[in-house]
Amino acid sequence: QVQLVESGGGLVQAGGSLRLSCAASGIIFSIDVMGWYRQAPGKQRELVATITRGSVTNYADSVKGRFTISRDNAKNTVLLQMISLKSDDTAVYYCRVLTYHANYWGQGTQVTVSS
Repeated sequence: QVQLVESGGGLVQAGGSLRLSCAASGIIFSIDVMGWYRQAPGKQRELVATITRGSVTNYADSVKGRFTISRDNAKNTVLLQMISLKSDDTAVYYCRVLTYHANYWGQGTQVTVSS
């Protein structure tokens, strides 16, 4: 059974930092892309950052220079280091994993940035 377990969300003041972690298990096939998405209240889910198996990264313009995505292929984990957090970063953050055959979503972790 495929599981994506996310951790690291919470409440932080503006300007602070958080690190999100997502560990994937039960996936038989090689993972191509891992990424983070977020959904704020009343808004559509949007891409935050993705990273390929070869460590090619892609970021939303709104987080460039503040967020860093990384992965450990051996452990099937993906991290999102977030610094200089703003109130606009408040959202539920979802981990996503893509293989050749399917894509999987985590349950989401809440990030709240207080101004």
